[in-house]
Amino acid sequence: MFGLAVSSAFGSELAILHNGFSIRHEKSEIVGTVTRLYLGTDRTGYVDIPTAEIERFEKDLAPPIKIPANVAVPERPQSLDQVINSIGDRHHIDPDLINSVIHAESGFKPHAVSRKGAQGLMQLMPRTASQLGVSNAFDPTANVEGGTRYLRELLERYNFDLVKALAAYNAGPHRVEQYRGVPPYYETRAYVANIIRDFNRKKRAERKTSAASSHPSKPSTSQPSPASTQKHAEAFTSQDRAAH
Repeated sequence: MFGLAVSSAFGSELAILHNGFSIRHEKSEIVGTVTRLYLGTDRTGYVDIPTAEIERFEKDLAPPIKIPANVAVPERPQSLDQVINSIGDRHHIDPDLINSVIHAESGFKPHAVSRKGAQGLMQLMPRTASQLGVSNAFDPTANVEGGTRYLRELLERYNFDLVKALAAYNAGPHRVEQYRGVPPYYETRAYVANIIRDFNRKKRAERKTSAASSHPSKPSTSQPSPASTQKHAEAFTSQDRAAH
């Protein structure tokens, strides 16, 4: 375990994962159930990989890549909110909905794994992740990209019926088609209701903030009624899974 916890201080190494992928890094250490791979010698950049996902370490014998001086290097990675906003814009899905799905799926834990093997923020099953081109479901950006694209496909499949799309994301499209709607599973029905409730709460807060900023001297005393799920589904276009 100690040999796995800290890699050599001299030269780069490769962490070989069970799925065949490798990650080049300078140092590594075990932090709880994950192994932290430091990508640079200054330890400012790192990636956490579940230790069980790592098969072995090897010396990186490839020559270091020289980055031309005129190539801009990002100072820091995007925050999760920035990632969600960017991906939501690309797939024409309200970022608040993506956030609500992530909240229900993983509680914003990028390394969450369900009893049935669903992985990451949006809990992608390995087969679904593979079909979506997501090679590392524990990478937050790749996971949110794949999960959002899958949600968009389901919305289109069910003519932007948000309830059916969410039910299919949780229980699988075959179950939605079998029951011609939300399957009679407590987990799936609670899942759909929780996401819509959370999404509506975000929209109410958004409208309240907007109204307060528009009329600071006349605060609204009325409570806006939650928009219907169909109106929310229509908003996605205008901004143009097996159960865990």
